Amino acid sequence: MATRSMIGVMHGDKCKAVYCHWDGYLAHNGRILFEHYDSAKANHLVSLGDISSLRETIGEKHPFSSYDTDNLSYEKYQEIYGEMTTFYGRDRGETGVDFKTFDTYKEMVEYGSDVGAEYYYIMKDGQWYYSNFDTSLTPITAYMFEEFVA
Repeated sequence: MATRSMIGVMHGDKCKAVYCHWDGYLAHNGRILFEHYDSAKANHLVSLGDISSLRETIGEKHPFSSYDTDNLSYEKYQEIYGEMTTFYGRDRGETGVDFKTFDTYKEMVEYGSDVGAEYYYIMKDGQWYYSNFDTSLTPITAYMFEEFVA
């Protein structure tokens, strides 16, 4: 089952954000955003619209899944594309999946609630923050992931 999230970038009081379908929990999406996406990359990520799966790189246009290829096994697909983020628009050609602009962070949370988001990630002034189910923001820090290190 999916753990949905919203990923956004604050520009003053305005929030530019996208929906992300898979793995929205802090130990996955939060960690990837914190470790791999600075402010510039966060803006680029959001500019590409709604996301199926967030990964370590934005990557390039690629088949949406291994089922969309003629002769790639799941393992080979993961080997080639597994570190690339998969977008509904860029990679599957869907329309109506562009980023959304909200007048406030709270407005983005209200929208996220309507689409089933459980986690909210915001890049603000060069720092990642998260929340779940409310409008209070907690800075993401490296120590949050110490328990997840293998």
